[in-house]
Formats: sequence, C-alpha cells, structure tokens
Amino acid sequence: MSASPTDLEFRVLLRTATSKDAQVASAVLERAQLHAHACADMAELTHELAQGAGALLVAEEVLTVAAIAQLKSALEVQGPWSDVPLLVLARQGADSRAIAKVMDEFANITVIERPMRVSALVSALRTALRSRRRQYEIRGLLEGLREADQRKTEFLATLAHELRNPLAPLSTALSLLSRKRLGPDESDRYFELMRRQVDHMVRLVNDLMEVSRITRGKIELQMRPVLLDAVIDDAIELSRPFIEPAGHVLSVEIAAEPLVVHGDAVRLTQVFSNLLNNAAKYTPAGGRIHVLARRDNRQAVIEVSDTGTGLAPDTLNSIFEMFAQVSGTARVAQGGLGIGLTLVKSLVELHGGSVETTSEGLGRGATFTVRLPLERSAPGVPTGSAGALNQPGAPLERVVLVVDDNRDAADSLVELLNAMGATTLVAYNAEDALQQARSCKLDLAVLDIGMPGMDGCELARRLRAEPGGDAITLIALTGWGSEEYKERIAAAGFDRHLLKPLSLPDLMAVLRAQ
Repeated sequence: MSASPTDLEFRVLLRTATSKDAQVASAVLERAQLHAHACADMAELTHELAQGAGALLVAEEVLTVAAIAQLKSALEVQGPWSDVPLLVLARQGADSRAIAKVMDEFANITVIERPMRVSALVSALRTALRSRRRQYEIRGLLEGLREADQRKTEFLATLAHELRNPLAPLSTALSLLSRKRLGPDESDRYFELMRRQVDHMVRLVNDLMEVSRITRGKIELQMRPVLLDAVIDDAIELSRPFIEPAGHVLSVEIAAEPLVVHGDAVRLTQVFSNLLNNAAKYTPAGGRIHVLARRDNRQAVIEVSDTGTGLAPDTLNSIFEMFAQVSGTARVAQGGLGIGLTLVKSLVELHGGSVETTSEGLGRGATFTVRLPLERSAPGVPTGSAGALNQPGAPLERVVLVVDDNRDAADSLVELLNAMGATTLVAYNAEDALQQARSCKLDLAVLDIGMPGMDGCELARRLRAEPGGDAITLIALTGWGSEEYKERIAAAGFDRHLLKPLSLPDLMAVLRAQ
C-alpha cells in the first residue's frame, strides 16, 4: 500500500554507510514508531526528499564533496517555509573535514557522535520532527494568506467593477439633465433611473458594513418570538425587484401550523431575501424559484430552490466563504460582491441555526436549506410585517439646523426638510453653525461628524453648552457605524446617530418622535 502525503512528509530518510547499517537503523526507528525509508545513494535520497520528508539521517562516510553539493541543491529548491532537519552520524574522534563542511553549508543540522544510545538518537529525531511539524503549520498559514490575498485582490477588482456599473448611468443621467430641458415625464424617468442606481450602491456599501460588523462581533440582535411566514412574506417583497423583471415563476409552500422561532425579524428577513436574490441572479430568465417552509421535529426547515446555473461539487463547501462569488459561475450573475451568502451563514449561526447547499451539478439548479430552532411556545407572536417604514405625514413644524462641509449634501438635505414643512438653517462649518444657533431657537440640529477643524462631536458639546442647548435634539450624521464611533458620539451629547447615505424613513422616525 502506498504512503499518503502526510506519511511521506513525516518520514525519516536514511543514507547510511552500509546496507546493514540501514537495516539496523530502520528496525530501531520502526520500533520507536518512526517511519523510516532507507536510500541506496544520494540521488535516491534527493528524489525522495522532493516527495516529502520530516528529517534526514545521514552517515558521515557518505558525505563526499559531490554528495554535499547534491544535497544542498535539493534543499535549496524547497519552499521558503522549509528548513529540513539534517542529522549527521559522525565518527568518533576529532572533527573531520566533511563534518566541518556540512556545518558551514547547512543551517538546521545536528551532529551525533557514534557510538550513541538508541534513546538519544530517537529523542533527537522526535525533536527534529516536531520542528518539521511547525514548519508545515507555517506552510499552511502562508498558503492561507496567499489564497486570502488572491481573493482580496479579486474582490477589490469586483468591487471597482460593481461600483462603476451604477456610476455610469448616474453620470449619463446627470449630463442629460444638465444639458437638456426636459419635460416632467421625461425627467421623472431619469430621476427614477438615478434612484435605482443609488439604491444599488447603497446595498453594496451596506453589505460591506454588515459583514464587517458581523466578523468583528459588533452586531446586536433584537431577539423575540418571530412568525416565519411573516418573515418570508417580507423577504419576498424585498426580492420582487430581482425576481419579476427576470420573468421567474415563484412558488411558496409554507406549513399550515405556525412556525415560530426566537430571532431578529429584520435579520431573518435579510437572510431569506439574500437567498431569494441569489436564486434570481443565478437563474436564467424565465426560471423557477420555490420556497418551502416546514417543521422537522424541533426545527424549522426553510428551503430556497432554483433552476439556475447550479454548483460544481468542489464549490459546495466554499460557497459561503467570503468573496466566493468572484470565481466560477459567478460571472453570469447581474452584480454583487460575493458576500451575501457569507452574511446568510453568519446571521443564521447567530440564531443558533445552520445553512447548507445542495446541487446536482452545473446547470442543474441549487437548493439552500436553512435550519432554525423552533420556539417551545409562542405567546404574543406578532403576525404582521417584520418591519414597516414610516411615511411622511403632516407638515414638519420644526426649526432644523443642517451642518455639513459637503455643500451638496447639506443643501440637498435642507431642500428635503423644506419640502417636509420644516424651517431650516444651513452651515458648512462648525463656527458658522455656532453663530446660526445663537441667532435662532433651534428644535433640531443634524451635524456631520467628519468636518475639518472643529468636528461634529466638538460642535455638539459647544451647542449643549449654549443657553437652551439642552433642549436641542442633536442628530449625528456619519458614514461610520462602529461601536467605537457610537460610544464617542453618545459621549458628545447626541440624541441619535444616523448613517450615510441618509435613509428617509429613519430620518422621519426621528423627526416625528420629537
């Protein structure tokens, strides 16, 4: 029976003075449960070394000038992580010229003088093999880093491509609107185009932020009893813009009995909308997507199946890894960064569940199966939508100060607030904002954090110190959502923290609550 690669990598290659010495040494090492391989000459030893070795045990007598050169050449072609331990059995007495030369030529060398105790030889070899095992661990780390670096490079190329895609129609639409006087119907068409492209870019950025928060353990789940059919309904609504334009037929089969899990409804909706989006993108136009939800003992099992491009057997285990989308059949998808399934896996596992995928092969479709633990009892389970948006209502009778060094961002937010009925003031730096605040009684202030000079946090502290400053609702507006920034913003005296790009429903929820 041939040796496995692992066996080869930990064997001791012998090159002794005589064949009898080789037989004796092999027997001694086998009794010590060390795998030995005797070589007839240096050519065989270097050949076997290329196949794999944990250590070399060589007699002084065979170390001729030619043999040393041959061995050195064989070791030099090893990987940069490799430093094969070399043990030399030396003759008793003064150091010979051969011993002196090998000690000059090789770094990882141990000289053992004969006669020696068997226990001393075995101990030296075991130490050498432990050293070799650490080298293999370093090799594994280097290979992992090399693969991660390659995937990161591919991902950055994909990110650049995906961001350019929506920027192109945005730029074209802006050029048309600025160069040509358009009627309401025609301009509305371009505004709708721009909105779609901005929404697409927002989804890309949100996915990046989400996966960053999850991998750093910074995500917080709002856990409560959740009815799965409501979650799936919301997920379907979110995914319709991907499913319907492609002409896919969507069928849904949900168990008649209530399937209630302990989870975060928003995050679970994100899980199933990602799976549905994935199915829609990787299924040719006019395909079929099927959602099945059922009970399996104490688990809810949700399957999302499609008739799409399918998966090769060797990708089934890697499909949930970060940026796995950038290779293989991913090129047929209509955009994406390859992190949607990573988010799915992470969120499902945070809910105590699991997710797996099966496929009969390329072109044969795929099925993603999510398993979630069911609640033992489900009192007070909400039966409505997992999440609803706040819609604009009565005019907003508030005096609002907007502060942002990005003039376009500040002016567009002011126009939006004016359209909602607010009285607005605008400042493009912190000093001007302080002057505006002293001249008018404010209800709210929306402050950009990352301004040059005095930043938003310092401005918030200064506003709080002004007479009546405690009555102002301070809203931080920033592109940073880490826990460290949240703590810094709260310490500065802000009431709320909103992320860029600003979500109108989020802003409305804050303004209507005041």
